[in-house]
Amino acid sequence: MSELFDEVDEEVRRERLKKLWDEYSIYIIAGALLIIAAVGGWRGYQYLEAKRAAEAGAAFDKAVELSEQNKHAEAEAAFTDLAAKAPSGYRILARLRAAAEVASRDPLGAAKLYDDIAADRSVGATERDLARVRAAGLLLETTSYPSMLQRLEPATAPGYGGRAAVAGSDCQRRRDAAKPALACRGAAGVASTGREKLTAENRVE
Repeated sequence: MSELFDEVDEEVRRERLKKLWDEYSIYIIAGALLIIAAVGGWRGYQYLEAKRAAEAGAAFDKAVELSEQNKHAEAEAAFTDLAAKAPSGYRILARLRAAAEVASRDPLGAAKLYDDIAADRSVGATERDLARVRAAGLLLETTSYPSMLQRLEPATAPGYGGRAAVAGSDCQRRRDAAKPALACRGAAGVASTGREKLTAENRVE
């Protein structure tokens, strides 16, 4: 008798499952397809981003080679193009290198490019600090004392020197991670030299 009841219960369960499947199968299949599509889309996005980063890295290395061959106009154009199109990490490095290339022919123009980086809130604090002190270094011989003091005054704030030093080391870390031959100068040294020079000029005055 109990076996009969078990068979009845099993049949009832099958009927319920079949009814649920008939009612919700389209939603279950659609959900599964959406999950598959989402995973496939994410994998595709990761592949494209990795491809873009690799292409940007190769282009960055080529621009560095042009600079080392003293083809500064071509290097500047290459870095400027990367600054407009490359992924964010390379874009910031390319902006800094483009400004460095401009500095060889137009220090004032390069200082303006560094100022633009320093004022860009989308750029990391360390890169902005590095751009700020590099701009000050380019203008050190031509800018008036009050103007230079205004530029370098934030460097006297507690913790700035450490952050400026981090700017240089962070630039180096980006170079090591991305494998471009990026020349990273010590930002803290520039700021320190600028402050010493301004202090000496102030004493003379």
